[in-house]
Amino acid sequence: MKPQPDLKLLSTFMAVVNCGSMAEAAAALGYVPSAVSQHIALLERDMGIELLVRRPGSRLILTAAGRSLTRATETLFEATARFQDAANGISNREIAELRVGAYPSAMSHLFPGILSALKLRGRGDRIRLIIVETHEGLPKVTSGDLDVLIAYRYLPEDPPTTSGEWTITSLGHEPLFLVTGPRPGRRPLELAECLEMEWTSGHAHSPDRRLLHRWAGELGISPDVTLETEDLHSMLAMIRAGLAVGLIPATLISGESDQPGVERVVLPPEAAPLHREVLAVSRPGVRPPIVNELVTLLAEALKSVQS
Repeated sequence: MKPQPDLKLLSTFMAVVNCGSMAEAAAALGYVPSAVSQHIALLERDMGIELLVRRPGSRLILTAAGRSLTRATETLFEATARFQDAANGISNREIAELRVGAYPSAMSHLFPGILSALKLRGRGDRIRLIIVETHEGLPKVTSGDLDVLIAYRYLPEDPPTTSGEWTITSLGHEPLFLVTGPRPGRRPLELAECLEMEWTSGHAHSPDRRLLHRWAGELGISPDVTLETEDLHSMLAMIRAGLAVGLIPATLISGESDQPGVERVVLPPEAAPLHREVLAVSRPGVRPPIVNELVTLLAEALKSVQS
C-alpha cells in the first residue's frame, strides 16, 4: 500500500459510493466510464484489497474494506475542507467561487433578485448555485462540496441543529398559508369545510407533513392527505386546479399575478400561525465577505414576503 493516499482516486471512489454505479459517477464527474473503472482498479491495487463487488445488472456493493475506506475518506475530506477554510482565512484573499446550495423554491423565488442586487453592487465573486434539499445538503457542507447551504426547518427539532459541525444563521421565518384554488365571487372557505376535501402534502415522514399532523392534532382535526408530493410547485398546481387544499410557503404565492391565484382558508382563532425557519449553514470559521452579504440580502428578502 502506498504511504500517501491518492486524493483523485479517493474522490472517484466516493463518487461511485454516493452514486451507486460507475456510469452515474462518471456522468457526475465528467469522466468516461472507463476512466472511473480504471481509477477504482488503481485504488484497489494501491490498497491491496477488493473494495467493490461488481455484479452485472445490479448496483455495486461495498465490501467490508470498502465501507471502512468510505468512513476514513469522509473523515479525510472533512479535515481537508476545514484546512482550506483556515488557509483562506489566513490569506484573506477573495474567493474564486462560492458554492451555494439551496432548496428549489428559494432558488426560483429568492435568488434571482438577490443575484441581481449583488451584480448592481459590482461584486465580482462567482457564485455557483446548486439545487439541493436540506437533508441532502448538510453532508455536502461538512465535506466541503458546498460553502453555504440555504436550508429550512419546519419543526424546532429538525436538522440542522446546533453542533460543532456547522455555523447556523437564522434568516427569518417564512409564513405557511393554508390555501385552496380560486373561488371567484364566492366567500373564502373555512377550515371546517376543508375537512371534507382532499389535502396535499409531503410524504408520511417529510417535515411539512409532520408539521401538518402536529398542527392538526392541536386543533383536533384529521386532514385526509391523498395527494403526496415533495415538489411544492406540483403541490401548488394541484391546489390551483381545485383538486386539493394544502399548506404553501408564502414565497410561492406572492407576486405571481401572471398565474391563477389561490385563496387563503379562514382559520379559527385558536389556530396557531404556521411557518418554516430559513437558515444559512456553513462550516465553522471565518466566512468570506460575500457570504455575509448574501445572508443579509436573504434575510431582507424574507422580510419582504407578503403576509
